[in-house]
Amino acid sequence: MPDGKRIALLIDCDNVSHNSIEGVLEELAKYGMVNVRHAHGDWNSPSLSGWAEKLHPHAIRPMQQFAYTKGKNATDSAMIIDAMDLLYSKNIDAFALMTSDSDFTPLVLRILESGRPVYGFGEKKTPQPFVDACSPFIYTENLVSEEKEDKKEDSKQPAKKDKKALRADTALVHLLRKAVEQTAEDDGWAHMSKVGSYISNNNSSFSSVNFGYKKLGDLIRASELFDIEMRNHGTAMCIKDARK
Repeated sequence: MPDGKRIALLIDCDNVSHNSIEGVLEELAKYGMVNVRHAHGDWNSPSLSGWAEKLHPHAIRPMQQFAYTKGKNATDSAMIIDAMDLLYSKNIDAFALMTSDSDFTPLVLRILESGRPVYGFGEKKTPQPFVDACSPFIYTENLVSEEKEDKKEDSKQPAKKDKKALRADTALVHLLRKAVEQTAEDDGWAHMSKVGSYISNNNSSFSSVNFGYKKLGDLIRASELFDIEMRNHGTAMCIKDARK
């Protein structure tokens, strides 16, 4: 359930596709209300025509930024100034940055220092430093609806990773097992809520969505790395390393 955060969504229209905006807003609804929606770019540019069609249906405010000098991205500077103005207004509890540009990494770190989370959304070309800085970061290709993806000849929505693929990801396996180990009770069983919190605190950029699963519990089930018990009349999920 949403925890009531007031979220500011800032979009770098020059560096991210408009096709995933519906999925981004649906994902952010898990955390709170997106009451600020700013789309930055030069709206005189034909390349933003796709974004222009998304503004009204999703109540997104266009933020005009003229390209004063060729080769220089004035949009980045305007978006950073916008973010800092919102930060100092103290009316925002969390930020969401929709961009594939690693130049925003220092901005993410500054916002995090203020005690506010930053939800990142970008394409798979996004440099790793920006991905790692966000909490969490979700690849927009995983948020595009199947209907829209069917219309694109050169791209298909990534399918859920199966057990074999999940187990082949050594970093993922290590992260899950470590989280269970660190949060387990004396009997070896760990509550799913504590496992999720541990992962969020120690690997903030992690999101099960990037593996094709809406929930962490679904990803864990698919991996078959853990024994699972449903407790409290089926409302609480507990897991245990299947090797033990």
